[in-house]
Amino acid sequence: MLFRQDAEGRDAELRGSTVALEAELQRRVETGLEQMLGIRFLASEYATGPWHRGRIDTLGLDENGSPVVIEFKKGSDSGVLSQAVSYMTWLESAHYEFEALVRKVLGAEVAESIDWRRPRMVCIAASFSHHDRVAVQRLPERIDLVRYRIFEGGLLSLLLVDSWPGAPTAASSRRNRGREAAVESAPAGPAASPPVSAGLVPGSLRDLYAELDDALTAWGEVEVAPLRHYIAYRRLVNVASVIFRPKHEAILVYLRLDPDTVELEEGFTRDMRGIGHLGTGDLEVRLVSAADLEKAAPLIRRAYEAA
Repeated sequence: MLFRQDAEGRDAELRGSTVALEAELQRRVETGLEQMLGIRFLASEYATGPWHRGRIDTLGLDENGSPVVIEFKKGSDSGVLSQAVSYMTWLESAHYEFEALVRKVLGAEVAESIDWRRPRMVCIAASFSHHDRVAVQRLPERIDLVRYRIFEGGLLSLLLVDSWPGAPTAASSRRNRGREAAVESAPAGPAASPPVSAGLVPGSLRDLYAELDDALTAWGEVEVAPLRHYIAYRRLVNVASVIFRPKHEAILVYLRLDPDTVELEEGFTRDMRGIGHLGTGDLEVRLVSAADLEKAAPLIRRAYEAA
């Protein structure tokens, strides 16, 4: 629900609606794709060839290097889910074609860094049924269900209804999912360390990371995605990227926050705009102790709310 306060301080509800044409929603989201969903645009209405016989509404690459299939429905048609699943089958067999597209649109360096372990579907519709939300939990692939509404004044809202990281099936094992790889490669250590990310966490930083993990997941549903070089915490977009520096006994957290809104402190926070780094986020927070984490807690909450 969305409300607007009038001149007398009273709140009036804005009535949401759906688009008249599906293409209208698609064009609008594609125009702001990176800002809205953290996904770089690759192609629209992409033909999947004579065998799969379809056209993918939108193809993209997310901020963690994962291929993304996006499907739109102006209403509440359950077919959006089955279409997306069908196109993910195409994606599995079209690695070279997809890489060539990325190379053409985003460059050779980006094409070399595609993470095929975590392909992703995003379904955007006016609503989803209970059966849709149950069905996604049986799928081996990552999927986000996003509900949209149009409001007067040109407002568009996107609400993450459900997010599923995928189930451990034979198909996902073949693609060496990051979650499974992290668990399988995890060395023995204290039980307090989050098991999903243990393979990426140096032993000397496990206690601090366990507390950081609690802080990053304390405010609501967040997907924890262990990637090749960092751990991403995401909702619709990344909330934070976590990188370990064992030589310096430090954890670097890159938050989705505007550094201009933060009073920077040397040795603790840093503006990373224009500075290349692993992961995503413009604000770097350096943690070496529990006291640093306590000081960073308000920034973490702001990043969560902004995502």
